[in-house]
Amino acid sequence: MTAADRRLPVTLLDKDGVQLTVDDTVATVTLARPAKRNAQSPAMWRALAEAGRLLPGSVRVVLLRAEGKSFSAGLDRQAFTPEGFEGEPSFIDLARGSDAELDAAIAEYQDAFTWWRRNDIVSIAAVQGHAVGAGFQLALACDLRVCADDVQFAMRETSLGLVPDLTGTHPLVGLVGYARALEICATGRFVHAEEAERSGLANLVVPAAELDGAVQDLVAALLAADRGAVIETKALLRGAVGRTYEEQRTAERAAQARRLRELAGLTD
Repeated sequence: MTAADRRLPVTLLDKDGVQLTVDDTVATVTLARPAKRNAQSPAMWRALAEAGRLLPGSVRVVLLRAEGKSFSAGLDRQAFTPEGFEGEPSFIDLARGSDAELDAAIAEYQDAFTWWRRNDIVSIAAVQGHAVGAGFQLALACDLRVCADDVQFAMRETSLGLVPDLTGTHPLVGLVGYARALEICATGRFVHAEEAERSGLANLVVPAAELDGAVQDLVAALLAADRGAVIETKALLRGAVGRTYEEQRTAERAAQARRLRELAGLTD
């Protein structure tokens, strides 16, 4: 295949600080508010959720990256002003709603953070600089994290009288354990690169100048594997915590049976 034959990446979304481009089997979601350190807003969350819905079925790997020196400084501080964001309910408005209305609003925000762990894709967050609060939770939403050596993770919600509610608590406990997760969240302290790699928050830490290259190497390695095998393996691993040892053995047998039949050409 010549360079002229290769399809150019297609931009499927570019709004509210979120860009989605697709290049054959790889999609790239970019946080594009560098002047505000990619601070997040409800509009950005809706755009992130839309990016998940727009993914073509051909996509195998989704790369999450951010422009500028910071991955994401967390929730835009405008959210904490009395007026909040224009056209959006303020925190006070949300608090005054019924239990059902408040629950529905938070559930909608969470939609931006849930689709990254779908079994049919592998998601990678390329994280540099600050990943604070909602930024930390967005990185945790991905399957894998490749970090620059200047990375600084922090869960600062408790300092604002809030809790991490954007799906970050479950993966955080799974990665570092209950006690370390509690300490990180309750104190709001920063987790730097060396600790992030040692504790499992980061799959790999590299010099900032090498971040893009390291991510591309990981993408290439993931694409080299059989797609069906990766999907089945991801499903097995995601479900392992909720199963007993015997239940996991059963799940492994069923998954392998499906793979053998597909490889033998015996599936529809």
